Amino acid sequence: MPTALEPVSLVRFRKLRSPGKSSPKSSRITAVFILLPVVTLAGCSQTEVRQPVQPPDVAVTEVVSQDVPVYGEWVAQLNGPVNADITPKVQGYLLAQDYANGHYVKKGELLFQIDPRPFQAALEQAKADVERSMAALAKANNDVDRDTPLAAQSAIPQKQLDDDKANQAWSTAQVAASKAQQQQAELNLGWTKVYSPVNGIAGAANSQIGDLVGTSTKMATVSQIDPIWAYFNVSESFYLSVAGEISSILRKTVKRSIPVEYIQANDVPYPFKGKIIFVNREITAGTGTIQLAAEFPNTDGTLRPGGFGRVRVQTGNTQNAMLVPQAAVIEVQSQYQIIVVGPENRATVRPVKVGDRVGSNWIITEGLKPGERVVVEGIQKVQTFAAQAPDAAKEGVPVTPKPYVAGMGGSI
Repeated sequence: MPTALEPVSLVRFRKLRSPGKSSPKSSRITAVFILLPVVTLAGCSQTEVRQPVQPPDVAVTEVVSQDVPVYGEWVAQLNGPVNADITPKVQGYLLAQDYANGHYVKKGELLFQIDPRPFQAALEQAKADVERSMAALAKANNDVDRDTPLAAQSAIPQKQLDDDKANQAWSTAQVAASKAQQQQAELNLGWTKVYSPVNGIAGAANSQIGDLVGTSTKMATVSQIDPIWAYFNVSESFYLSVAGEISSILRKTVKRSIPVEYIQANDVPYPFKGKIIFVNREITAGTGTIQLAAEFPNTDGTLRPGGFGRVRVQTGNTQNAMLVPQAAVIEVQSQYQIIVVGPENRATVRPVKVGDRVGSNWIITEGLKPGERVVVEGIQKVQTFAAQAPDAAKEGVPVTPKPYVAGMGGSI
């Protein structure tokens, strides 16, 4: 009987070697039974050898401590200092539009023409009235000059001279009235040509050629855009903290200004700095804010009325602020973390508290010390290593640190 550990093939081998002659065929079968267990045992004895996970390459940088300016930002809307509604002073039919919609126009440039013929006729009528009243005045003057000596000699009744003088006064008044009507007719004729009152951008015309326009018709709007104003609202508490400085600047008792930066809607900073030139008269009751305006040069007309952006003003300085690149900060459910690399090149996750963003960096208010190394690139690799080799990551994930170079993202 075979033992418990003997393979079945060995038992069969013993049976085949029992007394008696064996044929060549049986010998070949015996060899097959002998080789099968050898191959099987050899295959079972091999075990898989897993390659060790290599420490990931990461880009690190040191925490920098330096003084950082602190800025305040507010939503702002652009508008021109002057937005002139173009409204005709007389009623008539529009004959021509002499500017291109949306183009820059100069003060005194012709914008529209209204049919002048009715006003030309009214002017001619007014001139005729002046001539008529002048003739009547001349006759009244002659009557007074003729009757004055006659009345003195009692050749005519005194009443006739009094009537002559009354007619003279009436004719004099008529001359003044007719001249005023002529002046008004000249003004009306001149108002048939509508000019721009300011330098600026003329918007699209609301009236078309052939329309009947009048004193209540808003034909277009011309907005002064150089300079242009950015209006924004700040809290009452912030305003009170800088009210004295702003008041001194606006009264020109000091020769400096508060520089204001404008961030356009595409997050691109406007290349020219502005200055605060306006503070509204009251605090808004509903919001507790006050409106300010900053003036910006706008020679090329890049900024247009109605545009939205942000104004940024330096409000102070943070002493010895700790800065790290924004890419090094991990945000998880409003909580912030940073991967710190220790002296033995082991990376650990550390919770931190963040402050304001400064350019491409972030101020860390709590959780880091100056000089510590933080991972900027390769954060995903560290997390993957920790998931694949949790035992090796108990005391920190081993990493191969390399210096982080700003602007070379994706190199790790």
